[in-house]
Order: sequence, then structure tokens, then C-alpha cells
Amino acid sequence: MTAKPWTPREGGEADKRHAPATVRNRDAIAAVLADWLPEKGLVLEVASGSGEHVVHFAAAFPGLLWQPSDPDPAALTSIAAWSGEAGLANIALPLPLDAAAPNWPLAAADAVLCINMVHISPWEATAGLLAGAARLLPPGAPLILYGPYVEADVPTAESNLAFDASLRARNPDWGLRDTAAVKEAAAAAGLAFAERRATPANNLMLLFRRT
Repeated sequence: MTAKPWTPREGGEADKRHAPATVRNRDAIAAVLADWLPEKGLVLEVASGSGEHVVHFAAAFPGLLWQPSDPDPAALTSIAAWSGEAGLANIALPLPLDAAAPNWPLAAADAVLCINMVHISPWEATAGLLAGAARLLPPGAPLILYGPYVEADVPTAESNLAFDASLRARNPDWGLRDTAAVKEAAAAAGLAFAERRATPANNLMLLFRRT
């Protein structure tokens, strides 16, 4: 049986998901986004999850149009519920988007943002994210990643090692990625690594630009 396609609806209080980490990390992320995002245009957020981040960023950057997305119908409903409650005109209806898919339901974007997906998904999703961003972005436009990573020349925090082990126990295709592997795959897709910034709780923000 073919699954019924998700269609946008407002959603209510019961539909809203809550990710506690969002409240802890959103301001630190926004501080970096202020340096890396364009002043205007469309920002595609891949794997928007609960939708809490996009609401916070849309309020912080009113000159940008924010396009949330997620492959999970329940997440899409949560995003719609949070967005509807916020009542912000610069948040578009969420799109059903699978990062690993060869075709995305969007033709272009001025920036792509992806928070906490790379380690909680198969490598194919990261490869698809890089390829998709390269298709959508104009030259010089940013792809911004946030989350925990492993770096060859930086000791990995014990908490991140434990987190990595727990992820791999849940799904052997998950786990913290080496920044070198992400940079190599990005370069192959047509994205040049531009900057790395450390953020609280042993997370990183990585900036790539379309070549």
C-alpha cells in the first residue's frame, strides 16, 4: 500500500514536539548565523525536526525567508504547529524533504542550514545533503552544518565518545562523522570548506560555500 502523502495543516498544541537541546543551543547557533547568512534571500533548513529552531531564527533574522523541511510527517506537523503559533510571515510551509533523495522539492536557495542531522542518519543522507546544497545554491552561497564531530587533530570529548557509542548501538549506520570525511565529500560535490567554529557542549559549526 502506498503511504498517504503529507499535506500541510496547522497542527495544535498536542502536535508540537519539543527538543530540549534547542533551547540550549539556539542562541549560540544564531550568533554564528549572524556572521554567515546573507542579509536577504531564502534559507532552506534541512531536517528541521520539531520546528523550534526555525521559529527562533525567523524571529532573529526577519529579512530572510525561512523554508523548513523534514522527511517525517509527524515532524512536519510539529513544524507547522510551532510556525502557526509564532505567526511569523517569513516562515514558509514545511516541505517533505529527504536529504538522501536525488531530487528535492525546491529549485533554489540562498543558504542551506542543517542542524544535528549528520550524526543521526546514514552517511547517504550527508552525501545527499551536500549534493542537494550544491544543486540549489548559487556560487559563493553558504551551506552551514551544526553538531558534534570527530577531528583528527583535536581530542574528542568523553561525552561525545559516549554519545557516538550510543548512536552506533542504536543504528550501526549512525555516529559522529570525521570532519575530514565531510570536507572531502563536500569538495567532490562542489562545496569549498570556509570556516569552523566551536560552540558550547562540544559542538561545531562548519561553513561551506558553493564553488
